[in-house]
Amino acid sequence: MTFSIAGLCSRTGEFGCALTTSSMAAGARAAFVAPDAGVVLSQARSDPRLGQLGIAELQRGRGAQQVLQAMLDASPHAAWRQLAVLDRDGNTAAATGAECTQAKGERMAQGALAAGNGLANDNVVGAMLAGFQEAGDRSLAERLIIALEAGMAAGGEAYPLRSAALKVARPGVPLLPVDLRVDYSETPVAELRRFWSLWVPMIEGYVQRCVDPANSPPAALIEGHG
Repeated sequence: MTFSIAGLCSRTGEFGCALTTSSMAAGARAAFVAPDAGVVLSQARSDPRLGQLGIAELQRGRGAQQVLQAMLDASPHAAWRQLAVLDRDGNTAAATGAECTQAKGERMAQGALAAGNGLANDNVVGAMLAGFQEAGDRSLAERLIIALEAGMAAGGEAYPLRSAALKVARPGVPLLPVDLRVDYSETPVAELRRFWSLWVPMIEGYVQRCVDPANSPPAALIEGHG
């Protein structure tokens, strides 16, 4: 029982995803993003092995539809899964199993997909996609959060939300500049937005520490303690 959004920014080439759900720590099980490869969502009765397989297939250069089919072929329990793929070119593919909890479904466009199950109504998925598309002038991370907020405004999940996650990859950067999780909270999407606002001024410093450690600032300065 999760609702999620994955997207590609045509201006920057960044891609990533965000999700929220009523279960704890879903960011560790359901959202997968790899630099220079793409995004995989493995949700509903989530199987992280399918997410890992999907990422491996993307890293081999497979397109979204091929990757989705590989995950479906690898799962004897596909009827219980909701799977989605966004490749680095913005192509999308998704499948919602017959046993996933209602309301459920997915909506796709070039460079974006929204998916959910166990939702309060059938409007949530479309509201997420619309929220993402209408915020095209914002950063990708901001657009992904806006999409979750739009899904909540449309009714959200049938159960109280407890966790959320946000992951974004940047072309040519070997780590995820944005990889934030709220593992348990009464207001996980609001907390995710708060974490994002705190993280924004630190991003470039931590990217530099990865790619150019000799010339990068100490962590104390990055975090405003120096």
